[in-house]
Amino acid sequence: MATRLTAFLKNAWAEHPVLVVSFSVWGLPIIMPVLSPYTKYASMINKTIPYNYPVPVRDNGNMPNVPSHTQDPQAKAWNG
Repeated sequence: MATRLTAFLKNAWAEHPVLVVSFSVWGLPIIMPVLSPYTKYASMINKTIPYNYPVPVRDNGNMPNVPSHTQDPQAKAWNG
């Protein structure tokens, strides 16, 4: 099988080098993520970063614990 593939590639390179190069360049983006060591670390980072980020609490006037503004001197400290 390997000898037939080698013979095919040699023949294709001899007859149509532009096509062999274009298919090789086209195939690299498909093959490289599988062979790249960074794929492991990228998947680890994607698992640790949360998809939904926390949203600040909006004051609807019925929250005595939450200060209305961080720079408001009259605001009470939040007792979380």
